[in-house]
Amino acid sequence: MKFAVLAIAVVMYALVIVFTHKKAWFSLAAAAIVMALGIVSPHKAVSELVNWNVLLIYIGSLVIADLFIYSRVPAHLADRIIDSTPSLGLGIVFILVMTGIISAFVENVATVLVMAPIAVALSKKVGMKPTVFMVGLAVMANLQGTATLVGDPPSMIFASFANYSFNDFFVHQGRLSIFFAVQAGALVGALYFYFYFRKYDKAHVELAVEKILSWYPAILLVLMIAGLAAISFFFEGLSVSGLWCMILATAGMLWYVLVRKQPMKEAVRLVKGLDWETIAFLVGIFIVIGAIAEVGILDDLAKALEAFIAGNLLLGFVVIVGISVVLSGFIDNVPYIIVMLPVAATLAANLGLPKELYMFGLLIGSCLGGNLTPFGASANVVAIGLCKKEGATVGFGQWLKLAGSFTLLTTLASSLFVWFVWR
Repeated sequence: MKFAVLAIAVVMYALVIVFTHKKAWFSLAAAAIVMALGIVSPHKAVSELVNWNVLLIYIGSLVIADLFIYSRVPAHLADRIIDSTPSLGLGIVFILVMTGIISAFVENVATVLVMAPIAVALSKKVGMKPTVFMVGLAVMANLQGTATLVGDPPSMIFASFANYSFNDFFVHQGRLSIFFAVQAGALVGALYFYFYFRKYDKAHVELAVEKILSWYPAILLVLMIAGLAAISFFFEGLSVSGLWCMILATAGMLWYVLVRKQPMKEAVRLVKGLDWETIAFLVGIFIVIGAIAEVGILDDLAKALEAFIAGNLLLGFVVIVGISVVLSGFIDNVPYIIVMLPVAATLAANLGLPKELYMFGLLIGSCLGGNLTPFGASANVVAIGLCKKEGATVGFGQWLKLAGSFTLLTTLASSLFVWFVWR
């Protein structure tokens, strides 16, 4: 049975890597096969393996994110930043930092899309190609997407596996958690881009401040964050978090149609435009990984890694982070992190370490590693497409030159934080 499940998983992952645009079909097909073979029952798959709460959080936050972009609040804030900073270079860095902060609560691609017009407009006014600015938007968005429960699918998956609440991302068991590890990387990333953009002057740059359509979506976003924090404090686990996000998303859609008087076809277009592919993909992956765990493959992998590192705790940490960075630069980090989380947790427990040490290392490596290549994350692909639209192509070598050092420096900073806080 182990060989059968392993074969199904290997074929599924190979097809996902080669035909990324069809990944949902492959994961759902693999899930159907493991259920048909009786490895897991359909009832167990639906009621235990699929984390519907995480999926509802994701759907609700995607709706609120789209409405937040529609409101033009992010673009308005970016314009205000440029107006209030003493130099253009510092203003650009602040915009990159703000992009990251927004991305901690809003989907990465959506964040890049809303900030891209600012980058293009500023680049034209100072006579520079938008390449580095656009790459900066993508990598800073990917970086901060790791920081909170609602920032990115891997963070939600981690929260589901580790039973982390929204607040646990900030402080857990009396120690600073993953949010602050990411901020260590973000600080290094901001300095990295400052040394590039510091030469640009703000003289003769005039940028019309974007007008805000409404503050209502921003209020919904704040309510979502505050609600998730309150639920984490008053309720055990994440049981009602998804419901809260869906209530706010529904309120947002009602506002969009009834108050903003958008036609129903626009509301339908917004809902149809959500990342349903990833949602369906996650449903299948939850079931397949449940089957892998059911037959004991993950325990075998943990034992193999334990034998390889031979009790060297630092080697184990470096191997987990390093492999995660390299692999995530080329493959989807969602299936990878789902497979490896229980392996990292088991390995840490067997070595007498806090599980967070290796799990945080895995999360950092797999999320920040997506910045390594131009196709390592969806935000990267979007950024390259936007550059091409402006007549500035970004090749693999150029991306690696710009983002490679950023990836290594930010991963190192975040990993060192985790090692010294959680060792």
